[in-house]
Amino acid sequence: MSNKTAHTLNDLIAIARDGKDFYEEAAQKVDDAELKTLFARIATTKSQIVSELSAAVQAAGGKPEDSGTFVGSMQQMYGKVRATLGDKEYGYVAELEESEDRLLEAFDEASRDADTPPAARDVVVRLLPEVRACHDVMRTRKLAMKNAH
Repeated sequence: MSNKTAHTLNDLIAIARDGKDFYEEAAQKVDDAELKTLFARIATTKSQIVSELSAAVQAAGGKPEDSGTFVGSMQQMYGKVRATLGDKEYGYVAELEESEDRLLEAFDEASRDADTPPAARDVVVRLLPEVRACHDVMRTRKLAMKNAH
């Protein structure tokens, strides 16, 4: 039972860690001060999510995931290329919003999956509003930037 909890939560840790790393990098690369601040703030939120999920994995007797995912690495690389070739700010916002989609989808899936152990579901459900809020901020920002072009 605790292995399933650890596995479920470790998947979420890896995706959240991808987001945290990507936001930290984007905060360094963009020129817009407001975006720098936003990215840094969301990176901190992702870090807190990773910490809470890691604590839950340890409580279940597991070893918390300490790296991201292959998909996350590819997305980050694509974001860099896209930002280099076009509107840097929009490129990062668009890729970060996709990263948010991935995390939100993973959290939604874990919360709905009948096989998710109760201990894992409790943590997921508790963190879901924060995950959704980050997603919504980036989706709104992406749409605003897209409409401004």
